Amino acid sequence: MHNKSRLGIMLSVLLAVALITGCAGMAAKPSEDNFQAPVVTLDNMEVAHAFGYWYFSNKVEPTKGKPDNVGAPMDLAFTFNLENPNPYPVQLESLKFSVLFEEFELNTVNTNATQWIPAGMTNQVVVHAHFDVRQSLLSLLVTGGFKLKEKGTDAWTALEKWWTGIPNYEVPVMVSGGAAVFKAGDMVKVSTFEATFP
Repeated sequence: MHNKSRLGIMLSVLLAVALITGCAGMAAKPSEDNFQAPVVTLDNMEVAHAFGYWYFSNKVEPTKGKPDNVGAPMDLAFTFNLENPNPYPVQLESLKFSVLFEEFELNTVNTNATQWIPAGMTNQVVVHAHFDVRQSLLSLLVTGGFKLKEKGTDAWTALEKWWTGIPNYEVPVMVSGGAAVFKAGDMVKVSTFEATFP
């Protein structure tokens, strides 16, 4: 091989390395001026577990164990899209929201499972919300009694409607007061979100 050919190859390699290094050095870095809050949207809500509608008071003798006030559980899985509009990765620190059945707040859930979202990409996070008839009854009696009366219904009627209708996606489920905390470098942004499904 001629010296000129070797020299040409070496120069080409050095130029390629310089370009790659230069591009890496020019990658955007987080700053107050360019850090945009990621966008959080509800992609889907799935009824992960439902066990019908039932309630037993502590006056009912169980087949096994001790009597107690217990009701049917239900587990809803909420899938959120996390869209990162920034030219650098951001980290989801936490995500929190309240769940309402027909405008009645019954649960507040959160996740502290952190994840990195690449530049310009969209990740997903799934958060489970657990309910049971007993706890929902107590919540309704404390916070929703007057609203139920205004709507011409009562707690037991509402609970039966929700526990039989939500597994068939017949009752609107609302996500309210949502807040997701994102971090880039030393900076923090909070994204708020609301949604209704279906």
